[in-house]
Formats: sequence, structure tokens, C-alpha cells
Amino acid sequence: MKKRSILPPLRALQAFESFGRLGSVSASAQELGVTSGAISQQLKLLEDHLQIPLIMKDGRRASLVPKAMAYHAVISGGFEKLKHAQKLLAQQNSDLDINVSGLPTLLLKWLQPRLQSFEARHQDVSIRLEATHGEPEPEFLDHMFRLTYGAVSKTFPHARPLFHDVCFPVCSPEFLAKNPEALDPSKLSDLPWVDIDWGPSFANVPRLGTWLAAQGHPQSTRKPTSVHSLSSSALEAVASGQGIALAQLSFSSVDLGLGRLTRISQDSIQMPEPYYICWGSAILDQEKPRHFLNWILAEAKV
Repeated sequence: MKKRSILPPLRALQAFESFGRLGSVSASAQELGVTSGAISQQLKLLEDHLQIPLIMKDGRRASLVPKAMAYHAVISGGFEKLKHAQKLLAQQNSDLDINVSGLPTLLLKWLQPRLQSFEARHQDVSIRLEATHGEPEPEFLDHMFRLTYGAVSKTFPHARPLFHDVCFPVCSPEFLAKNPEALDPSKLSDLPWVDIDWGPSFANVPRLGTWLAAQGHPQSTRKPTSVHSLSSSALEAVASGQGIALAQLSFSSVDLGLGRLTRISQDSIQMPEPYYICWGSAILDQEKPRHFLNWILAEAKV
């Protein structure tokens, strides 16, 4: 008698992952390029294999049963790793010399403005930048650098701190002209403000209320005009005159220099942890990545 496979069929898992993410059989069928009947068939096949119900119907609508949601989260994570593996393979087969993965605002506001100096010295080097919050698998770092923040750097084979950032309140020159009382820290709690929230995994990252408390000033009783998961998005909102935000020096320095933002206090607080560059051992077997690592470590000291 043939032994039953422990793992479900890949097509069934793919249909399940797509359905759970999109919440619709028709949307999953469109994404995977098959018929709705094929998706339903694969979902039934997966239920038969696992011998548990995964889908519940409410009239014409179908959704995951509560017990299937944790299973879906794990399956989704697996497919995400497969996508990362495909990207890694594409990067290895590309003609690019250096691949850099990094937190979006760190790439946009800190690395990108500095790259011109590296490119001027190494004109024959091509660089790919991939902005993503998702951390790559450690083994991927034999073919890329990762710019990230905090303790996650310890999961990679090699890591060096780049800088330990500081934060202070900023606004646009136009906002300050309309609200000159913003220069008085004790008045900030009464003014419109823009919040930055990186999510529950970064609960210790300071926000404007943290800075106010550190200076002995009252917390704002107003709701923020907007809340942003990306620091760069929040800074753009502030530059457009929406209010005050707590900005990191590394992310705001270019806009401060251009006059798009104004620092309204010289008092600052430090980020809890540094930013890091991480890499695997094999990447330094190549000359051009070695040049990039030496350059970025020197640049971080400037």
C-alpha cells in the first residue's frame, strides 16, 4: 500500500494561500490564472487531505474558519520565502554587481542621497536597491547586504553598526510662520502633529509624546492629523504643512538642508538601538561588494 504524503499538494496550498489572502474564490482564480471551479476543487482537496474544515460559507460568501487562520499565516510565510528565493536567484543571475536590501526610509532618506559619492569613485559598479520591511533569510546575505534597525541584526552572519540616531521635532517653514508658538516647547502639545508608528514590534521607538515627556512638557490632548508607518511618508506630510513630527536626524537632514523642514528645538532624544549593515561571508569574496562595505562604514562616521 502506497504511503500517503504528509505534505498536501502544492497547488492546493497555493489556492488556499491565495484565497485566504484575497478573501474571494474569483479573485484567487484571476490571480492564479485558473477557473473558480478549479480553486474550489483545490480547497476541497486540501480539506480532504488535512481532514479538517478550512472554509465556511455565509450565503454566497466564503471565508476561512477561525482555526484555519493560523495555518494560513504559516503557509503565507512559506510562500513569501519562496518569492524571496526567486528574487535571490534573479539577483544572482543578473549583471548587477551589488544588491542592497533595506528598510524603505533608510534607503530613501539616508543611503540614496549619499550614493553619488560611491558611484563617482566606482563608475563601473551597478547597484540594485530593494526597499522592504521584510527581513531576508540569513542565507540570502551571501548575495546581498541588508540595512536594518536594532536587534534583528543579530540574526544575520555578520553585522556592523552604522550610526545611533537622534530625534527632535520639526515642521515646515510655512507651518512655523503661521504658528510661531511652535518654537516654545511647552506649546507643542496644543498644535497639530503627525505621528509615526512602526507597529507593535517597535513599541520602544520614540514618538513625539516621548520627546515631550523627556523635556518635562505635557502630552498632546489632540489626535494626530495623520499616522504613518513610514517615516518618509510622515516627513512628507510635515513638509506639506500638516503639523509637527518627531524626526530622526538621518532621515531629515537633507530636507533640513533644503529648507523643506525646520528644526524647532535643539533638544533631542536618542533612538534605543543603532542602524546596522548586515552581510554573509561569501559576499566579501568579491571585490566590488568589499569596496561598498568599506565605503558605507566610512560614510556612516561622517
